[in-house]
Amino acid sequence: MADAELDELRKQRLAQLQSQYKGDNVDQKKQQEEQARAQEDAKNSILSQIMDQSARARLNTLMLGKPEKGKMVENMLVRMAQMGQIGKKIGESDLIALLENVNSQLPQAKSSVKFDRRRAALDSDDESF
Repeated sequence: MADAELDELRKQRLAQLQSQYKGDNVDQKKQQEEQARAQEDAKNSILSQIMDQSARARLNTLMLGKPEKGKMVENMLVRMAQMGQIGKKIGESDLIALLENVNSQLPQAKSSVKFDRRRAALDSDDESF
């Protein structure tokens, strides 16, 4: 009878510890999500203060096409604003100049497409109408 009671106590304690552990994980995840949201809001606030609408639209378009480059430019603009390097609102032409400067500094990967007609079995002589 003592073994049964001991097993029951162990099960209860294990369930209690598991529920505490799950609760701690949920709280930590919520805190991390709130911190991420707060950082994103702060970044968006800074960007809206230093950029006009047309520049924001161009940056959002860049984010859709090339998310990595867009994030890099966003972070660069936020750092520049925090360091006091931006004196006036950035317009679309200023952003284009900045993007051209960034593009010239980045190494360009040359891409090429090879099309082997023999493998694709696309021969112009075999066409029949």
